[in-house]
Amino acid sequence: MTEPDPGRMPEPRPLAHPRQDLACRFRDRAAPATVRDADAVFWRLSTFLPAAAATVLLLWGFLSWFANDGTTWAEALLAVLIGVGFFWIAFSFTTVLAGAYAMFRRVAAADKPVRPLDVALLMPVHEEAPWDVLGNAAAMLERLAAAPGAHSYSLYILSDTRNADIAAQEEAAYAMLRRRMPDVPIWYRRRRVNTDRKVGNLSQWVEHWGGGHDAMLVLDADSLMSAQAIRELSDALGRDPTAGLIQSFPQLIGARTLFARSQQFANAIYGVALAEGLARWTGHEGNYWGHNAIIRTQAFAASAGLPHVRSFSGRENLILSHDFVEAGLLRRAGWSVRFLPRLRGSYEETPPTLIDHVLRDRRWCKGNLQHLGLLGTRGFHALSRFHMFHGAVGYLLSPLWFLLLALWATIGVSEERSVINYFSPENPLVPNWPEMSPINHVWLMATMYTLLLAPKLIGAGVLVASGMPLSRLGGGWRFTGSLLLEIMVSIAYAPILMVQQTLAVIAAFADVKFDWTPQSRAGSAQSWPTLLRFHACETVIGLLLLVGMLAGFVSYWLVPIMASLLLAAPLSRLSAVPVFGTMATPQEVRAPLVAKRAARWRAELRAAVAPTPAE
Repeated sequence: MTEPDPGRMPEPRPLAHPRQDLACRFRDRAAPATVRDADAVFWRLSTFLPAAAATVLLLWGFLSWFANDGTTWAEALLAVLIGVGFFWIAFSFTTVLAGAYAMFRRVAAADKPVRPLDVALLMPVHEEAPWDVLGNAAAMLERLAAAPGAHSYSLYILSDTRNADIAAQEEAAYAMLRRRMPDVPIWYRRRRVNTDRKVGNLSQWVEHWGGGHDAMLVLDADSLMSAQAIRELSDALGRDPTAGLIQSFPQLIGARTLFARSQQFANAIYGVALAEGLARWTGHEGNYWGHNAIIRTQAFAASAGLPHVRSFSGRENLILSHDFVEAGLLRRAGWSVRFLPRLRGSYEETPPTLIDHVLRDRRWCKGNLQHLGLLGTRGFHALSRFHMFHGAVGYLLSPLWFLLLALWATIGVSEERSVINYFSPENPLVPNWPEMSPINHVWLMATMYTLLLAPKLIGAGVLVASGMPLSRLGGGWRFTGSLLLEIMVSIAYAPILMVQQTLAVIAAFADVKFDWTPQSRAGSAQSWPTLLRFHACETVIGLLLLVGMLAGFVSYWLVPIMASLLLAAPLSRLSAVPVFGTMATPQEVRAPLVAKRAARWRAELRAAVAPTPAE
């Protein structure tokens, strides 16, 4: 155990936090004897089986279509790729359907007594704007102090900032908070060495101060939670002795740009039914998203210490997407991991531009693909393995769709107009193409787009039908316009994200290192040279598709994809344009009190500690 760094911290309360051996089973002696959830079995069958059955039917239809003249290797490959991609689309669809049904069911009120908890609010930061981070923290503490409950709370600012100027601003903002809130326990520590990044930051806190708190509520630098949400999470943990971790449903707020507002709208409108369905089939084998979740400190310390693992190139590396693995380790040790989608008042921000989103996504991609090497961890629950596999597949689908796009483009529009040639073994001089007639094109496109768009429409419809007033969505006409705009935005950016995620997958398998840079939150537009360099790959692919169409070799059904890729740089520039008055969300139409207070605190702290232009 390393020595604690100096800072304004309480007396150490050490807690053992050993690194886990992934090759051996482990059970925490303090964990409950059994954790059972019979309802989850029903929900799992209701989501997985229909998705699998629909995939089998699709594959049967494709292979029957191709078998008219004998199935070739290319046709079989095409069918398999479509089937694999289709299953995950169908699974999202059935999850939304399950969530839509569940949204009309009432949840029985909890009647178990609540054990009072001493909760530490942990806010790890790295090179962030101190006035924003501590402004959010101040608003949360202020609201908690205004309505004290059964639990007690302390705030820890755990800094990994290396920039001396930002560190000085952090300390000045912290000092101002201490002066303004003298009766609230607020602590600040900046590490000398950033060992193991965020994982190491939290681990050091657990090892030195974790013994003083029953639970830790882990936040991100952009997290914001209402006092009611914090108390409800604490109540849920205090009421459930089997729970090791309880995850809230963070909703996006504060978006200003076109890209960020489309993400925020999708999260608030479509994400509710998806989250509800996810909570149903995960049951007590839920997942952890790294923030806005409450964790039983003793359980985490005993069960979820992360070792280093070998990378694809054989190097010893830190586990990057640590949250999924920590959830799996807690469940392995006998603790339940739950998700509460109906808890309101949990918020976070989203990257403001397409490039900012892609840069963050590259790090997430590498971390999620790293999980493929952890699927064999001894003692993991099957659902924990599925969560990690599902996260990896989310990125691997992009190269799969890219390969499908390439096959579709090279098959061409007819036997005479094709980019490649393959021949039947019976008569090698006669091409044996699948018949891609206009009717087949329409059928294929309609099936895919229906399954992609249906979850959006179902999620929006169920949200309104379950009681959300249209006035909270900007009114009926404004809401309809927002739906159409978000769908157009998602269609426009989907091919670009497909290519960028394909590049991220290649970089991850090549073990390319990414700098540990803070997330951009300002959303300033990039210069044209930067945009053209960043999106050069998409632009070239779009140009090749355009040339193929003009030459008559590539189907015009690919025009939307071609246009998106060819215009990647302008669309990326457009993603940074501020837009207001459209794609409104309930959290924006009626801003939460904690968000209003956070905005005021941010402004005050910025005025007090931010450098002036002259400086």
